[in-house]
Amino acid sequence: MPHPRRLLFITERFEPDLGGVARSATRTVRALADAGVVVEVLSWTRGLAAGQRQSYVIPPGKVEGAGVIVHRLGLFANLDYSLQHTLSFLELRHRQDPYEGVWGHAILPAGFLAVLFARSVGIPATVSARGNDIDLLMFPPGDFARLEWTLKGARSITAVSADLAKKIRLLTSADQHVRVVPNSVDLELYQANEGDESLKGELGIFSEEAVLVFSGELRHKKGLLPLLTAFREVRHVRPACLLVIGEIRVRDQSALSMFSAEDPVARSRMLVTGHLADPKEVARHLQLGDLFLQPSYWDGLPNAVLEAMACEKVVLASDAGGIPEVIEHGQSGFLLSRCELDRLGAGILELLTLSTTQRQAIGRAARQRICDHFSAEREQGELQGALADLWGTSAG
Repeated sequence: MPHPRRLLFITERFEPDLGGVARSATRTVRALADAGVVVEVLSWTRGLAAGQRQSYVIPPGKVEGAGVIVHRLGLFANLDYSLQHTLSFLELRHRQDPYEGVWGHAILPAGFLAVLFARSVGIPATVSARGNDIDLLMFPPGDFARLEWTLKGARSITAVSADLAKKIRLLTSADQHVRVVPNSVDLELYQANEGDESLKGELGIFSEEAVLVFSGELRHKKGLLPLLTAFREVRHVRPACLLVIGEIRVRDQSALSMFSAEDPVARSRMLVTGHLADPKEVARHLQLGDLFLQPSYWDGLPNAVLEAMACEKVVLASDAGGIPEVIEHGQSGFLLSRCELDRLGAGILELLTLSTTQRQAIGRAARQRICDHFSAEREQGELQGALADLWGTSAG
């Protein structure tokens, strides 16, 4: 039998870090390992001193295939210092046990470093576009030159949505092959269940309140400001609480402070769980919601929307990024133009009047949509294809 390929996987974030990039990176690495690839992860952290390294092996049982080695490097204050030190470390590792390919998870800095390192040692690289990294880099003051160089220097490219793939082709060439590898959901973990009344009590949710839910790291690009405004509008009409399953980014705390000063009562009904490391707890909290909200200004293909739909929740989201590729408006959820997020409050109030029968029908359609198009099996198949693109082999 041929020996398993060795793949270097570079990602800015990796679990237990927060955010969709960390979650998708961890899920992708496990899927690649299950496919028989020997994966070595390089990720950065502020939890270590600058330049300090921590290496460990993901324990057996968390992946079914080959083992996974994870290297975490402490970040310097300057990105250029971090990248230079990282490159030196990767050159050492490559001399010790050569890699046969590199995967950059997100364009910058991971994708850029993946292409730079791969070209320096003569091996192929693939880059995976996530979230709104293309938008951030293509407009001033983004680094357009580095974005273009990274995309053109990669042997293959994957994107989390067709929307992102289209943007990449605009920047490279119209016939550039970009493989769409959408996010997936654990359908056994995320499914419809009755809300846990004891959890409601622990969180302090009142029986008469409508439970509005957001999941993830709440920040500007995810629609923090319109979400706070809409929450106040809803509370002027009916009792409601806003359950944030996750955290609010530190740099956006000023907006929350202003909200607290303007409406301290509404702020008291914002229930923020903090980071929940256990996906079972995320699912348990999602099941409490009457309405799931994703009012993003920019986005890729948010895991949180997929998870809420798998739990048969009614979702109201913006039309940012790949979200319209998931939600069929009026059938499996509801879409609002990201240019009209001032209407979010009115949209919430309208959807809270849906009958139980209507809610159940939309919830079932939402889960079916996820089962049909965003299963782990579909993602695994596309990842096999991405490996074939990287190494120029048969996807079988």
